[in-house]
Amino acid sequence: MTDQKTLSGRAWAELLLLSALWGGSFLSIRIALDEIGFVTAVLHRVFWAAIVLWLVVLAMRLPLPRTPRIWAAFVVMGLLNNVIPFSLMAWGQLYIETGLTSILNAATAIFGVVVAATVFRDERLTWQRGLGVGLGFLGVAIAIGLDNLTRFDPRSLAQLAVLGGALSYAVAGSWARATLSGLPPQVAAAGMLTGSSLIMMPAALWLEGVPGLALQPGTLIAIAYYAFAATAFAYLLYYRVLAMAGSGNLMLCTLLIPPVAIGLGALVRGEALLPQAYLGFGLLALGLLVLDGRLARRLFAN
Repeated sequence: MTDQKTLSGRAWAELLLLSALWGGSFLSIRIALDEIGFVTAVLHRVFWAAIVLWLVVLAMRLPLPRTPRIWAAFVVMGLLNNVIPFSLMAWGQLYIETGLTSILNAATAIFGVVVAATVFRDERLTWQRGLGVGLGFLGVAIAIGLDNLTRFDPRSLAQLAVLGGALSYAVAGSWARATLSGLPPQVAAAGMLTGSSLIMMPAALWLEGVPGLALQPGTLIAIAYYAFAATAFAYLLYYRVLAMAGSGNLMLCTLLIPPVAIGLGALVRGEALLPQAYLGFGLLALGLLVLDGRLARRLFAN
């Protein structure tokens, strides 16, 4: 069951900040993709963020993991939570709007319920969760457009790629619970990003050549934002919000990210989404609220 706490003013402020940081990441990644390849973009994200987080770990004097089992788990976690979803979503953003990417990314919470119910005995798929999952998947199908599911052009493939990234995030959540519980979250995040970097370095060299920093100022600013602010700092902020607000309230972050990404995409890049995307997000948001459970409890209480 999700941990739900009463949100203080400070918790609300940090939850909104986290949502804004992650919402802005979609735009910054799209800006970087105007000049660099999507594999190199992902390498920049995980490599620089890993350095920052290891500096935090050292400053906090946290114990470093030494067993091969933990480091192997870091590599798998990095693959599932960074390499696969970051790469699929960055590639997808070459063909679809940043706002639509963020809407499809919100399906992570829906996939997470299904994966957890499959893996863990204490995460059964109750009628309430089943209703929430059903609404969420209906929202995703509408946001994509049923006609896009019948053809395989770059746009439809990009949307499926983003959903593949969301599914990978969900699998990563269950993997973390099974293998990394008990570790300080800062160490787990730093180790995960290190594992991601070890995978992305040879991939970037092979597919796109040696990464360079002789880039346009706008590209450098975008990389700095999504690596330092939207990844390294956001991971640290995530664990603060988790401790203050509980995992149940973090689902609100999933609902707040798309409006930020949609607004920034429209403001900076002049993007416009079809009405079906907004309808789909509405159903997806309703599904998340049903999963959260508080809306239903309030309705029945009245």
